[in-house]
Amino acid sequence: MVSNSEEKSTSSEKVNCDACPILCRISPGKTGSCDRYGNFNGKLQRIDPVILTQNVIDQNEAVVPFEKQTKKWDGSVLNPESIFPTALGAGTTYPDYKPAPFIIASRHHDVDMVTVVTEGIFSYCSYKIKIDTDRYVGPEKASVRCQGEEVGHVITAEYGSQMLSLGGVHHLTGGSKQEGRVTCQMMMDLGNKKSVEFEVDEGSRLVIKAGSAPIIDGEQEERMRVGCGSATIGIFAKQWHGHVDEVIVVDEHITGMLSEHQAGRFLGMEPSGIRVRGRRSTPGRYFQVANPGHGWGGTDISNPLEIIDRIKKGVTYPGLRLLMVSTTGEDATYFVFDENLKPCEQKMPKILQKVVDRIGENCEPACSSVLFMAGAGGSLRAGVTENPVSLTRSVQNLLTRITCGGAPVYVWPGGGITIMVDVTKMPENSFGSVPTPAIVAPIEFTMNLSDFEALGGHMEQVQYLEDLTQQRETLIAQWNQDNPWPYN
Repeated sequence: MVSNSEEKSTSSEKVNCDACPILCRISPGKTGSCDRYGNFNGKLQRIDPVILTQNVIDQNEAVVPFEKQTKKWDGSVLNPESIFPTALGAGTTYPDYKPAPFIIASRHHDVDMVTVVTEGIFSYCSYKIKIDTDRYVGPEKASVRCQGEEVGHVITAEYGSQMLSLGGVHHLTGGSKQEGRVTCQMMMDLGNKKSVEFEVDEGSRLVIKAGSAPIIDGEQEERMRVGCGSATIGIFAKQWHGHVDEVIVVDEHITGMLSEHQAGRFLGMEPSGIRVRGRRSTPGRYFQVANPGHGWGGTDISNPLEIIDRIKKGVTYPGLRLLMVSTTGEDATYFVFDENLKPCEQKMPKILQKVVDRIGENCEPACSSVLFMAGAGGSLRAGVTENPVSLTRSVQNLLTRITCGGAPVYVWPGGGITIMVDVTKMPENSFGSVPTPAIVAPIEFTMNLSDFEALGGHMEQVQYLEDLTQQRETLIAQWNQDNPWPYN
């Protein structure tokens, strides 16, 4: 993209870059603060090539060869039916009055389509992080820090996962300059699938990388729990029945006890006389049996017998068989009560070990999910149409599809265009930054050409694929087959 501001420039002059509010004056042969625009022979140019993605829709079609899935376009004819133009490398609409860098027309299944591509400058953006673990990472609302700077906080835990909210406009722009810089770098690294280290106030040290198992206080997680203690009892009750007299599934949230649980009663099990510490909710379900931590079932205990509050004589009997297990099956111990009603650890019977192993088998691999969340505001919408609300209504009415680097997004209901996307579905190095500070990320709007015209789109800026390839250096990347094809 060439800015209006550098017309008539000579190779010896500085050029003005208006791609973001910094307004760099760039010397010949140099780049601006963002390293995304440079002065080449007196002209302002976007440094990175535009990324087109190619989907093989016909096995007989000649395919551009790939080298590590991405290769420079060789000038051969491209079939628009199999090409989706991403916004990577396209440039921005800043300072808002300019149309989007590229508005690409194409024909798919005899329907005229248009894709508007822009690299959005996002100040209002954040990440929602899902960490698959029953380990304790910190109290709800606790601050999350990166390099000592506050960059987010712990939010409500979900089933089998701890959750964080990171970034956002207040950390990017509302604190110190250092906080803004650290937040911006953290967000760019997370989006580009790099490992980032965090510390939670009154909690754990974390290493998060999108699509990888989290590392908590130096230990890499392996399993996401099969369910809470009560759910685990319900799932495996029938498999334990007849082989053990009591099962306690230790869980920081809801500890389950087989003989009291509805599943145990349904199977005709007799009470064991064992009372678990904590607050009894409904039969066989206990809250607050221990403090949160890195021990059994996300509690702070390493000896499971600590959660037994008392044993009822006359009900508990010598020889009673007790299995205690965590919600991931990583911790399990088998006890038999002696003549003094003391639980004594014994070798795990094979039939019980089989069920413990099955708990582990039903635990999915632990993963860190990183979802980018952002609002498409004035400059993005103005790059599509002179009347931005018409684009918002088109998105809300499902006439316009939004993607980020070709990846599908979830559009939040309600006003505005607020999107959320899994960064692992996006191309490599999709995220950049500008020193305002703000995050730069690709966004594409795809719709019928007739709908684009009806919403007041910039029809005079519509061009074809071959026009783009002649204007800018282009790379062809392989389409991610896990993503739905945007033109369908």
